[in-house]
Amino acid sequence: MSETVRTHLRVRASELVGRNWLNTGGKSLDLEALRGKIVLLDFWTFCCINCLHVLDELRPLEEQYSDVLVTVGVHSPKFEHEADPVALAAAVERYEIHHPVLDDPELETWKAYTARAWPTLVVIDPEGYIVAHLSGEGHADGLAVLIPELIAEHEAKGTLHRGSGPYVAPEPTSGTLRFPGKALFLPPGRGSTAGGPSDGGSAAGAAADGAAGKGSWLVTDTGHHRLVELGTDFQTVLGTFGSGVKGHADGPAAGDAAVAQFNEPQGLVLLPEDVAAKAGYDVVIADSVNHRLRGLSLTDGKASTLAGSGVQRLLEAGPARVDEDAAGFTGQLGGHPLDVALSSPWDVVWSRKLNAVVVAMAGVHQIFSFDPVSGAVAILAGNGLEGLLDGAPHEAWFAQPSGLAEDGDGNIWVADSETSAIRKLAIDDDGTVTVESAVGKGLFDFGFRDGAAADARLQHPLGVTVLPDGSVAIADTYNGAVRRYDPVSGTVSTLARGLLEPSDVIVDHTQSAGSEPLLVVVEANQHQLVYVPIPKEAQQVDEGAVQTHRPKSPVAPGPLQLTVRFTAPTGQKLDDRWGDPTQLKISSTPPELLVAGGGTSVGLLRTLELSPDVPDGILHITARAAACDGPETEDGEIPDHAACHLYQQDWGIPVVLQGDGDTELVLDLRGMD
Repeated sequence: MSETVRTHLRVRASELVGRNWLNTGGKSLDLEALRGKIVLLDFWTFCCINCLHVLDELRPLEEQYSDVLVTVGVHSPKFEHEADPVALAAAVERYEIHHPVLDDPELETWKAYTARAWPTLVVIDPEGYIVAHLSGEGHADGLAVLIPELIAEHEAKGTLHRGSGPYVAPEPTSGTLRFPGKALFLPPGRGSTAGGPSDGGSAAGAAADGAAGKGSWLVTDTGHHRLVELGTDFQTVLGTFGSGVKGHADGPAAGDAAVAQFNEPQGLVLLPEDVAAKAGYDVVIADSVNHRLRGLSLTDGKASTLAGSGVQRLLEAGPARVDEDAAGFTGQLGGHPLDVALSSPWDVVWSRKLNAVVVAMAGVHQIFSFDPVSGAVAILAGNGLEGLLDGAPHEAWFAQPSGLAEDGDGNIWVADSETSAIRKLAIDDDGTVTVESAVGKGLFDFGFRDGAAADARLQHPLGVTVLPDGSVAIADTYNGAVRRYDPVSGTVSTLARGLLEPSDVIVDHTQSAGSEPLLVVVEANQHQLVYVPIPKEAQQVDEGAVQTHRPKSPVAPGPLQLTVRFTAPTGQKLDDRWGDPTQLKISSTPPELLVAGGGTSVGLLRTLELSPDVPDGILHITARAAACDGPETEDGEIPDHAACHLYQQDWGIPVVLQGDGDTELVLDLRGMD
């Protein structure tokens, strides 16, 4: 019988320890102050797309149980930049987090609760005892069962205290733009300068007339859930698209009469004019939190939905299942484009060779394509496993791809943010794709180092563009810099520093600010676009290479028994209609660490063999389990049309080998430590 994960031992929750508290009005919290509430600890880091998914999963529960549930975000940084308290405060505002957040830069509370991955959820009952330990996404349905159970239990005991929680909203800091994501140049004749819809104000109309020969810039005003068209001075608002209300709605999008809604739009691309004429819209928008691609007609100002069902895609959705050799499905996804599930599309670019829009599908670590004329959606590259691996598109690994650009040869450059890497889709004339890496080493390697590409380091880049000389400019977001990769010399240099989380970079050829081409940088945490000159002599910076520092688990060389614990929530059972619904994928860095036990196969138990000749390394473990709504009896059949749920988590477990180390490693996908 499946049952909600509950411990049979009374384990007292550890105190919440960190540097500072946010969203509490300056007050510090402790467990005693939270006694009588159901407390949900959300261990997160603001670079992590899976953590952002969990924030959205939890919002309905927080609203429904606001008088008894207190969510506490425990921010445990992966990247060095994320330990900056100013950057954390901006992230809390950017992602509209409406619960207290503990700043835990030294991972003190992370270690106390034995968290091993982002995101991790821990549920504490009103008496201060741990009742559940959950890893990964997709736990909202299980929590929706567990929370009422705890309410009933503790109301009966008299230990539940209803009332308002400790959240105090911070003061907003933005202006016209709020955490802009990406930008797009609209040449004369394509934007408001062509006489299309604007805000309707006389000032905007006059500015549009004056800008007729210059063009304009269309910006995803991500924090305001809309698009803004700016003049080349980056100050004059020529038009807005979207009501500014977070949500999903098609229809009129321009100006004050807008009814169309977006939810944290990110990348956008202007279609070639002949393609736009056939498709009936001009701009394709990555509507990230809606998990959809949207279209915008600059002629009539209407927004439409192009692809995406609105349901977040998981790796096994449709045919995109990874086989035992870690090869994924690539190719066209069947069905109507509005029935295809997407996951946090982050950027889009037009590919001349593919005659399609290429999409950075950050949420499933893959690259998709979309044909605006036929509506066909396809997986172009990536098997959905998170990491850095080159080669054939169905075998390659990505890690939250977030920025795209096409070069003069028709290849697509990718800012692969979680590996702090720059990747390339080398596209042959026949459309064959090969994945290559230019800069970057792995999931936990980053820094600020110029020089030879093999030794250079970035920190969570979100944007790329191709410079006039064929080199690649990089929005090196967490280093607050614009970097340059030269494919000819194979070197990395620095073009500009001192920026506040640059999220996109574009070459400006309009000569709006002089005779030389400039870079336009979307400076997200400064809520603005800025011009940056392309220096004749780039800087050479070496502030070192860094690895994410987390506690290393001591393990013994030789056999290591791995157990991943999973118990389906009440009302769900493992979906064994087509065999074992669980799966492990295991590899290591360096590869020599793992002598045996690697690869992909069913089951959540595996015996690994670790080499005695490797002193330390990282075990990369991906666990999945599929459960469906159905009878709770052990032999009960799952109804044909039951809702099913995929539970998934990727762990990178740092290990150090020593003779007296552990011979067993236990991880919780949905269970208790």
